Parts: sequence; structure tokens; C-alpha cells
Amino acid sequence: MQKETRRNSAAGSAKPNPPRKLTRAEKKQIAEIIRQAKGDGKAHTAQQTIPYIQMYPDGICKVTGRKYSKTVAFEDINYQLAQADDKTAIFENWCDFLNYFDASVSVQLSFINQGTQRGEAEKAVNIPAQEDAFNSIRTEYRDMLKNQLAKGNNGLVKAKYITFAIEADSLGAAKSRLARIETDVLNNFKLLGVSARPMTGYERLKMLHGIFHPEGGQFSFDFSWLAPSGLSTKDFIAPSSFRFGEGRYFRMGRKIGAVSFLEILAPELNDRILSDILDLETGVIVNLHIHSIDQTEAIKTIKRKITDLDKMKIEEQKKAVRSGYDMDIIPSDLATFGSEAKNLLQDLQSQNERMFLLTFLVVNMADTKRKLENDVFAAAGIAQKNNCALTRLDYQQEAGLMSSVPLGENLIPIQRGLTTSSTAIFIPFITQELFQSGAALYYGLNALSNNMILCDRKQLKNPNGLILGTPGSGKSFAAKREMTNAFLITDDDIIICDPEAEYFSLVQRLDGQVIRLSPTGKGIDGKPQYVNPMDINLNYSEDDSPLALKSDFILSLCELVIGGKEGLQPVDKTVIDRAVRNVYRPFLADPAPEKMPILGDLYDELLKQPEPEAARIAAALELYVSGSLNVFNHRTIPLSPKMAFYCVTFTKTAPIKRQGAEVIYWLPRPVLFLPI
Repeated sequence: MQKETRRNSAAGSAKPNPPRKLTRAEKKQIAEIIRQAKGDGKAHTAQQTIPYIQMYPDGICKVTGRKYSKTVAFEDINYQLAQADDKTAIFENWCDFLNYFDASVSVQLSFINQGTQRGEAEKAVNIPAQEDAFNSIRTEYRDMLKNQLAKGNNGLVKAKYITFAIEADSLGAAKSRLARIETDVLNNFKLLGVSARPMTGYERLKMLHGIFHPEGGQFSFDFSWLAPSGLSTKDFIAPSSFRFGEGRYFRMGRKIGAVSFLEILAPELNDRILSDILDLETGVIVNLHIHSIDQTEAIKTIKRKITDLDKMKIEEQKKAVRSGYDMDIIPSDLATFGSEAKNLLQDLQSQNERMFLLTFLVVNMADTKRKLENDVFAAAGIAQKNNCALTRLDYQQEAGLMSSVPLGENLIPIQRGLTTSSTAIFIPFITQELFQSGAALYYGLNALSNNMILCDRKQLKNPNGLILGTPGSGKSFAAKREMTNAFLITDDDIIICDPEAEYFSLVQRLDGQVIRLSPTGKGIDGKPQYVNPMDINLNYSEDDSPLALKSDFILSLCELVIGGKEGLQPVDKTVIDRAVRNVYRPFLADPAPEKMPILGDLYDELLKQPEPEAARIAAALELYVSGSLNVFNHRTIPLSPKMAFYCVTFTKTAPIKRQGAEVIYWLPRPVLFLPI
């Protein structure tokens, strides 16, 4: 016990060891660890090259410490083919759209054309063979569609995005303000007639993956994978490698690319410069970074410039007086700049114009340097045609590429000051494309882009269609082409009413049925063919009474038969309605096909009515009952036992439901109505 106490007391009285000095090797080791932790400010991995911090599921991206952005995808509208008044209205609305953004909002317009879907486009026009007698027609039609596809650039996937970025102290503050901006942007697009939708975080990542993988590839990602895997969103979108060692090129995976910027040198610009670049058949990415300048600050800046120009003008005048020549002779550049500055000031003060700083970037990518140079040369030719210059971003390829990603971050300090109308001249609308998959039919080529028009009218807002044109312009051919296309790839029924017998050959080639209406009631093969206008479909409607609908049809028929300026009088309609109900009463009690009423039954019932109007209506119907047009006074006779009446069922899926004699048969083939 005493020994242990002494040990404790000795331990308590011991002094701590003095601090040991670090050796030079240890100091270097610690300095290296600190340097690695801080980094050298350069990206050493493909993930570090991508300039954002975090992507959230709701679509908000944290770009820098205080900068947050969101992206809206929008569709195209018909601008280049519109009338002059419509183009002016669209342009003015686009100017108002740009004026909405103040100096605190950075805007980036992104146009991404990537040629990775050529195989998908060819698959959309492919018509597979079937076990019938029409495969030769399918082959011919398929070859025609492939030739038309080659004339355009349907393999290019064209996407348009607008990204707006703000600075905020926290995600919560950024979220509320970005939501307000997003609502206003969608409303402004709605005024333009443009379809737009906000993008989620997954959709933005998928878009970035498509940019960083131009050769294509499957994007697999879910936000629930991040926590258990320890990965970030960049790990799912980054390419295999970036290489920015060359001054004029960059490499991304297996692709080689180049970033250029547009030098705007022209005093006037055409609204087709952007559309011409986007119409290139090569994959191109165009980005416009637009930043508004505060109106008051812009006016002050221009006034200072005007003051500087006036000062220079006074100095030149003093020099002229000292030299002994006319003081009104001043350098032409000074006079030009002075007048332009005053015009600009007038626009800002009285023409609803604002000042913007614009950066126009163009990214070309190809498999080889030769192909890339040709693509850049084609884009530079368009710029040269508009009196501008497309200049390569030497030794700034990394900053240029990352500024071309729709994140709202501009790393290129090359900006051009433009007014609202000058900025709006880069209007992002060209022409609306229509290229659907599935049971889509071919409707020709777009007049502006030369791309194929492929759509399923049943999926559009209005499935109806008209073919308009001058005589000989191909209206009948377009109708035959659409019928043939529908026959080859769909199960739709095709019904043709043909007074000129123009479609007879087509229907014969497609093994269709022909119904010929004539006073004698004889068809093409000499067999009797009759259409009974009194046919009724008891399953026509679940809500309305079939008898009421049929009565309405008979009233319309009698009104056409009787004619006259005033048509049917109220008493006439009452008599006809009563007679129709009496005629159908036995059939409704026992709906057998042989009890279906005919026009003669209605005629007899009208003669039984006491009103004098009934006799007048019956006399008008006599021509179609016992006269020379009594072809309508028979029960319907089909062309073949495979065809169906309203009271008999022949179905592939379900019986057709039509009212009256508008459409009589449910046919598995096209039907042709020939004239008398």
C-alpha cells in the first residue's frame, strides 16, 4: 500500500515532456497533406471538371457556393414560315420575354443537336412484313420512306432549353425565387404559343449525360442510389475522360471537339443566323449566355461615353483651330460613334429597350479532326455570310465546353453589349417538327427543314384533316398515299365515298369491297345491292335513345326530300316524329332482321295520319318508295356474308356504331362507293 502510494505521488509530481521540434521531413509531409486537402484549384478528374456542386431531385442545381439554377425545356413553333404580321408579333413577344429578366438573373439559351437517333428514325419508318398478299407494296413503300428520310436530318435529336440562375444565401431562399421565375417563364412561353415544361433533377442529369456521351449510351440513375453507394451525381454523367491539352481542340471520350465564339461585327443582323447554324446536319451545340444590365446603370454608362466622345470632339476642334483648318472637320469614326451612342441612348430612354451582355458559343464534335474542321468551316461560313466571325477559343476549350453545358454558368469573359431587339434577333424558333413513332403515317416533308413529317392524327388535339390545293397539285395522290399507309401499318377501317370512281383501282389492288349505288340496285357484279335508310342500331348510344336519334335523322332526310326555302314546318316535324315511332314499335318489341322497317312502311304510316301535312310529306316520299328511285325502299343487302348490318355482328374487335345510313358496314377492307 505504501509502495503504491509513493508511485502515485511520484507520478503526480512528474513534469510533462517539453514539445518536440518537427524534423524537416515531417514538416514537408504535413505541408503536402494540407496542400492536397486544399487542392491546387485545378480539376484532376472528369467529375471535378463538371462545374456544379450538387443536383437536387426537384431540378434545382447548386452551381457555386451562392449560385442556383433551374432549366425549362421548350418546343419549337412555326416562325420562319409564318406571315410577316405573325413574325412581327412573335418577335415583339420575344423582346418582352427577354425584358422580363433583370440584372440579378443570368439566362442561358441552349440548343442541342445530337445525331445519335438515326437508327431510331429508320426504325420508325420500317414497315414489317406480314403473312398476306401485300408485302410487295410494303417493300416499295418502305423504300420510298427511307429515301425521303435521307433528304432531311431526322436522325438529329433537337432540344431547346432555357436555364436561369440566381444568387441566394441558402437553398430555401433560392427555391422560392426560382419557383416564381419558373412560373413567369412558363406564362411568357404560353403567350408565345410555345409548349414548355420544367425539368426535374433526373431529366437534367439525363440531358447532361447525353452531352457528355455524344456517341450514345444508356443513362441509369436514381437519387436513392447516392446514399448507399457514396457516389455523387457527377459519377453517373461524367464521360470516360476529358483532354484539354491541345489549344484548339478538346477530347471527350472517343469524340474530338472544338468550341468557338461568335464575333458580332455586323451593324445589322438577320433573324436566320441562329436557325442556319441549327439547320446544319452535323451535331452542334449552341449556347447564348444573356445577362441584363441595370437600366439606370446602362443609361449612366452611355451618357459617360457620350461625354467622353464630346470631349474628344472638342479636342479635335481645338486642334483644327490651332492648325488653321475648318473646325467642323473631325475624324469620321468620332462622328459615327457619337451619333450611334445618341441613338442608343434614345432607344433606352424611349423605345422600351434594355441593355444585355451576350456570349454566343458554338460547340462542334466529330470522330476525326478532318470531319471536325469541315463542320467548323460550315458554321464559320454561315457566320461570314452574316458579316460576323466564328473564332476559335484558343487555350480556353475547357472553359468554353463547360460554359456550353445548361447549368447557367458562363466561364468565358467575351461579351458583346446589345439592346433588347438586337439580342432578340437570335430568335430560337424555326419551324415545328412532327415526327412520331408507333402507328404514325407519312405526310410529306417539312417545307423549311426538309425533315419527314410522320404523325398519328388520332394522338393529336384534332384528328380531323383536310387536303387543300390547286387542281393537279396532288390532292388525290396524297389521299391515296395516306390510305395505303394506313392499310399497311394499322388495323383501321377505310371508307371512301368516291363520286368520280377515282379510287377504284386502289381498292381493287388492296382487295377491298365495292358498294355501287344505282337506281336499278345492281352492283359491280350484277348482284342486288341496297341500302336501307331506316336501319337502326339499338346499341348506338348508351346515354341517348336510339329511336330519338333515328327520328332526328329521318327528319333531316325528309327536309332534304321536301326542300323549299322554309323547309319543314313544326306540324310537319310532329307528324314525322309520330309516324317514325309508330313504324319502329313492332321492331323494338321483337328486333329481328326481317322486321326492320323500310321507307315504304314510313310512307304507309304517314298516309294513316289525319293531318293534311302528312299526305304532302308522303307524296314527296313517293319518288323513293314506288318511283324511279325506289332503290332506297329495300332492306340492306350486303356484298358478302362477311359484312355486317347494324343488327348482325361481324367484328375484329367490336361492332361499328353509326347512325342511320351514314356508314352501313363494318368492313375488314377499304370500301368504295361508286356513283350512279
